[in-house]
Amino acid sequence: MLKPKKKNKLIEKHRLHSKDTGSPEVQISILTERINQLTNHLKIHKKDNHSRRGLLQMVAKRRKFFDYLKRKDKNRYNKIVRDLKLKK
Repeated sequence: MLKPKKKNKLIEKHRLHSKDTGSPEVQISILTERINQLTNHLKIHKKDNHSRRGLLQMVAKRRKFFDYLKRKDKNRYNKIVRDLKLKK
């Protein structure tokens, strides 16, 4: 679960304008944070298959956002990958 303070900080960092909460960059950054938290959880709780399924769904959803952004605006795609320090 992402805490509201952390979520607001991510939104502020990656938003495109003052009221932006739904752009692909914001959604990718929030999903990335949740994926990182769940990955750490699964390192401790190796047999938690329900959470593992949720993790796979989040990764697939993030992949779709990346594909959309890559198709629409290559510069924004490269910027978000660089900002989040992801391998692409």
